[in-house]
Amino acid sequence: MKKKLVLVAIATLLVIGLVACGTTEPSGDTSKNEDNTEIVNGEENHKEEDNKEDNKEEEQVEYELTEEGIIKPEFAEEIIKETVDRLIHAVSEKDAETISDFVHPDKGIRFTPYTHVSLEDDIVFNQEEMKDFFKDEEVYLWGHYDGKGHEISLTPAEYYEEFIYSEDFTEAEEIGYNEILSSGNMLENQFEVYEKPIVVEYYFSGFDPDYVGMDWRSLRLVFEEYEGDWKLVGMIHNQWTI
Repeated sequence: MKKKLVLVAIATLLVIGLVACGTTEPSGDTSKNEDNTEIVNGEENHKEEDNKEDNKEEEQVEYELTEEGIIKPEFAEEIIKETVDRLIHAVSEKDAETISDFVHPDKGIRFTPYTHVSLEDDIVFNQEEMKDFFKDEEVYLWGHYDGKGHEISLTPAEYYEEFIYSEDFTEAEEIGYNEILSSGNMLENQFEVYEKPIVVEYYFSGFDPDYVGMDWRSLRLVFEEYEGDWKLVGMIHNQWTI
């Protein structure tokens, strides 16, 4: 009888011990905050955010440079295509708010009417100014007309029609990524002026056969790298010049 009582007591103690172990809190103070983010020892678990950052870094394209120090076309296209596709659509729609999101936060965007980039004469708009681009009724001096030498005195909306979206560039014959598709008698200097840029050119070879290709047009969108992203720093319009 005593042996039975001893065995029952031991069994009871074992059951109590197992129950206690099952209800013991894990080591470390684990809880959740209001947005259901797990907190361990008072620190939020940022594993998900860290993984997102790791994936973002993995998505960045390793690129190669030409002998001139320019990103090779095939790498430039891979880096910028998705971004520039969204941007050219916004430009075609005159969506200034969206365009401004692409503009370089520090350098703004420089407007060049004829191929050759001028740090002295080209007008620069910052992000905030770009938001009101089509509402701005001020007349600016953007440069001088080729051949005539007359001042290009236009509102931003007028400049857009003549020196930005002069054709439907979403339907361009060719698109070049760090490739010069069009050339006139003006000096090409975008790769010297801008810092290791990606230049995307939308090009039409001509429209009226009577002009034998002299009515070609192109628009170049220039990007520079900024904090791991690529931002718009220039719009260069190009056409046949005297």
